[in-house]
Amino acid sequence: MADGVRKDEEFSGTQPVEERHRIDEVSLDRWLRQNVEGYRGPLTVLQFKGGQSNPTYRLDTPGRSYVMRRKPFGKLLPSAHAVDREFRVIAALSKQGFPVARAYALCTDDGVIGAAFYIMSMEDGRVFWDPALPHQPAEDRRKIFESKIETLAHLHNFEPDKIGLSDFGRPGNYFARQVDRWTKQYRASETQHIEEVEKLIVWLPKTLPEQKRVSIVHGDYRLDNMIFHPTEPRVKAVLDWELSTLGDPMADFTYLLMQWTMPGLAGADLKALNIPSMAEAAQIYCNVAGTEIPDLNWYFSYNLFRLAGITQGIAGRIRDGTAANAKAIESAKRTVPLARASWEYAQKAGAV
Repeated sequence: MADGVRKDEEFSGTQPVEERHRIDEVSLDRWLRQNVEGYRGPLTVLQFKGGQSNPTYRLDTPGRSYVMRRKPFGKLLPSAHAVDREFRVIAALSKQGFPVARAYALCTDDGVIGAAFYIMSMEDGRVFWDPALPHQPAEDRRKIFESKIETLAHLHNFEPDKIGLSDFGRPGNYFARQVDRWTKQYRASETQHIEEVEKLIVWLPKTLPEQKRVSIVHGDYRLDNMIFHPTEPRVKAVLDWELSTLGDPMADFTYLLMQWTMPGLAGADLKALNIPSMAEAAQIYCNVAGTEIPDLNWYFSYNLFRLAGITQGIAGRIRDGTAANAKAIESAKRTVPLARASWEYAQKAGAV
C-alpha cells in the first residue's frame, strides 16, 4: 500500500470517542432538539481521528449527520480555541457561496457539555493528507491543486465589511500583531530554551513588511484542512477556521507556498506527478487575486516562527494534560527544527 493511502486511512474517518473526550450525550441531544432546526434523534456520537486542536465529533441521526467542534476541556492559552469565531466566519462565508460547511448553531454555555461548541453540516467527500496525492490520477492532481489555490484567492478577494465581518479582526499591522501573539503564546507554553527563537523574537518585529491589503485570513490553509468533492477534483469545504481573522493575505499566500518546501512536495518530481511548481502555484494565485509575488524569505521565516509557536503550544498542552490527539507528541518535537529553519530564512532575508 502506498504511504499516502496509509496516511489517509490513519488520519481520516472516525473512531469511538476517547475516554477523556466523552461528553454528556443526553444533554447534547436535548440542546440540539431546542437549537438546530430539523434535528431529530436518536443521536450517535463518534470522534474524528484527524485534528489535534479543537476535538471534533461526528453526530449521526437517522435523517442527517452533523459535525460538532468544541473547545478542549482544561486550562487553555489566551485567545486559543475560539470556536465562536470559527462559527461566525463560516456562517458569513457560506452566505457568499464560498465552499464551507453550513453553520447550524453555536453554544457558548459550558453547562451543556462542559465547553463551548458549534454544530455544522457533515460534508461528504475526500480529505488528502499526503500532498503528493500518490493515489490520484495524474490529470486530477493538477486540478486538485488549482482548485485549492484558486479557492484561497477567492477568499482573499472578499471585502470583509461587505460580508458582515468588518470587526472580525483589527485591519492594520497584521504581522506586528501576529509576531507579538505567537511570541506570547510561545512564552506561555515554553518548555525549553531555543536560541533561534530568542533571535527571531528580536529580529521579526524590526523588519515587518508593509501591509497593502486587508482580507479574511484563514491562518492554516493546507490540503488536509479541506474536503474535496467525492469524485471531482474540486474543493467542497474549507475546514478548521480556528486561526482566522482579518489580516494580510500575504500570510496565507506564503504559508501556502511554503508547503512546497515541506516533506511531501520537497524533493518530489512535480513534473512527473503533474503538480504545479511553487512558481506556477504562485502565478495561479496571483492571476485570481490580482497581486504580485513578493520576496518570500521574510514571510517564510515568519510562517515557520508561527508554526514553532503552535507546536510549542502543543508541547505545553501535553505538559498540562489537555492535548487532544495521540499525534501531539510528534508535533511538539518539531519546535526546534522549525525554529532553526525559520532562522535560516531570516538570515537569507538579511538577519545577522
